[in-house]
Amino acid sequence: MTDNIWKYLGGLGLMALTLNLCSQQSFTADSPTGGNDEVRFTRGEVVKAPSLPASLSFAGEPVPLEVPDVAERLDRELLVNSYLQATTLIGLKRMQRYRPEIERMLRENDIPEDFVYLSLAESLFSQVTSPAGASGFWQLMPDTARGYGLLVNAEVDERFHIKKSTLAACRYLKSAMKKFGSWTNAAAAYNRGVGGIDRALEQQKVDSYYDLYLNDETSRYMFRILALKEVLGNPAKYGFDLPKEQGYEPLPTRSLTVTSSIPDLAQFALDQGTNYKTLRLYNPWIKSFKLTVAPGKEFVLELPK
Repeated sequence: MTDNIWKYLGGLGLMALTLNLCSQQSFTADSPTGGNDEVRFTRGEVVKAPSLPASLSFAGEPVPLEVPDVAERLDRELLVNSYLQATTLIGLKRMQRYRPEIERMLRENDIPEDFVYLSLAESLFSQVTSPAGASGFWQLMPDTARGYGLLVNAEVDERFHIKKSTLAACRYLKSAMKKFGSWTNAAAAYNRGVGGIDRALEQQKVDSYYDLYLNDETSRYMFRILALKEVLGNPAKYGFDLPKEQGYEPLPTRSLTVTSSIPDLAQFALDQGTNYKTLRLYNPWIKSFKLTVAPGKEFVLELPK
């Protein structure tokens, strides 16, 4: 949907790969979420480029690796992502918590499960907001979210509601698939927009994303997704060893339906045996200390079990 976290991380990965070939040194880089990641490089460490897979597909559609520029664009993203060690491990940990539910929703809405990697590419399964204003796992813009029925105001932002935002993304992708007849083109349209991809296909007189000459971000977009599918789908192949017990398990919750306004969410949380911080963590779509419920409407809150 937007310029996303991976644009920054891609640059960091290439920088890490370059420095790793030089001398021992360390530096601290600001992370996309405001923290600091220390990256240390040691003289003499052997750096090997991962081999391209013999074949690869997205949503059942083959990637034309026989086309030189397609192979090289995938190669670039494989290099970047296979050397983003900390980021990849965080992705693997979060996938353990969120992937089953998101894949279930994709299946129920007739969206191929490979689109879980599009969400991962957009946000690293983090409730982030981009400089352009896109938010949530699926990085939806406010007007786009409202257009698909999500509530976005000062108290509530359902772009941060994992289930509701996933349903909105499914509706967008199904509409794009109906337009293009290709899941790959639909995924590219998630970044460039349906109109942008449609105009590019028409102007260049082709029908495939892989045959388009595009801006740098959209040109790399599908290959970031493919690299994530390859690396995070086959972590051991790329040297990542994450025991299951080190991953993040789904949080056990109980649901509470609210049909009337809550003027003080902090006190409400205490009355429910928890606190405001936990209420926000379990319901990241809440954006205020109060919750206004319109007549005839309701919200479902998730609370610790």
